[in-house]
Amino acid sequence: MTQTVGIHKITCSGPADLSQAQALIDSGTLDPRDIVAVMGKTEGNGCVNDFTRDFATQAWCALLAPALGVTPRAVHDKVAFVMSGGTEGVLSPHFTVFTRRTGGVPVPGAKRLAVGIGFTRDFLPEEMGRMTQVTETAKAVAEAMRDAGITTGADVHFVQVKCPLLTAAKIMDAARRGHEPVTHDTYESMGASRGASALGVALALGEVEAGALSDAAICREWGLFSGRASTSGGIELENNVVIVMGMSDTAASPWVIDHGVMQDAVDAAAARDCLRRLGFDPDRDARAIGERVLNIFAKAEAAPGGMVRGARHTMLNDSDINSTRHARAAVGAVLASVVGQTAIYVSGGAEHQGPPGGGPFAIVARA
Repeated sequence: MTQTVGIHKITCSGPADLSQAQALIDSGTLDPRDIVAVMGKTEGNGCVNDFTRDFATQAWCALLAPALGVTPRAVHDKVAFVMSGGTEGVLSPHFTVFTRRTGGVPVPGAKRLAVGIGFTRDFLPEEMGRMTQVTETAKAVAEAMRDAGITTGADVHFVQVKCPLLTAAKIMDAARRGHEPVTHDTYESMGASRGASALGVALALGEVEAGALSDAAICREWGLFSGRASTSGGIELENNVVIVMGMSDTAASPWVIDHGVMQDAVDAAAARDCLRRLGFDPDRDARAIGERVLNIFAKAEAAPGGMVRGARHTMLNDSDINSTRHARAAVGAVLASVVGQTAIYVSGGAEHQGPPGGGPFAIVARA
């Protein structure tokens, strides 16, 4: 079935500011019934107590519910929401809205951007960060690929996952039922959930073998990772939400996507190489890149070995600012300098997402 994907980037003055989205709806440019996914960067701390993610999600649900003819809570069943907290440094808060309509005329002999969504069931506290989350995520990725009309993992360029985390109440609930969670540290649980979810993506795309995975491997065996996964933890949900972006010859959208993997936090060369594959000259096409690149989606983390290209970094030793916030600011500045825009999506915490200290990224541009 042919699909046509549309994308809108919407800036905002705060997590609940959807005035630009409302204007697009009022003008007929954006039909709420076509929205399949919304990815947002909100200006919270990106940690356990970042409620800007939930604030933004609820604002979107309230906006879309009347047009969809459902309650705000039921919007979650129709639209995949991924809100990532933290816009440190030059990063600018914004939302990327994906729409999809059936039909259109594909370009003969060319593939275009296709988007699909999937959902896992809710997880028990003791299942987070363990193999249950890995296998359920892999199923949801396969579901999202089918939804996108993508038949092979090779055509998948980016998989965005929003996953839950442990709270004190969830840890106590597991204990009352006689179960031991993966950790008693709520912040550490974000990494465990991200890591298990990323390995689920890797399993679904054939990047790792099922036999290599186990509870003991999660957040320990760093040689196991996905080069196309981006996972983000949050307090606002109990299941995993999956958005698959790829290329398909049944898609009729005007957009294309390609991906790469940063080997470390200053690997701008990887992003420039990706731009070249998309047909840009990163040294001469600044104006074209600014006009045609819709967004770059990326992961970032502080190198766990404490070194970047042979020099010591202090991100892991800062007791005032969490290392994920440092990493978002650093990688955000590097990538913003390559694409010439600051409203880009950079998410912190890259457990099993690219090599240690690096991270996957994808660039969406107009064909």
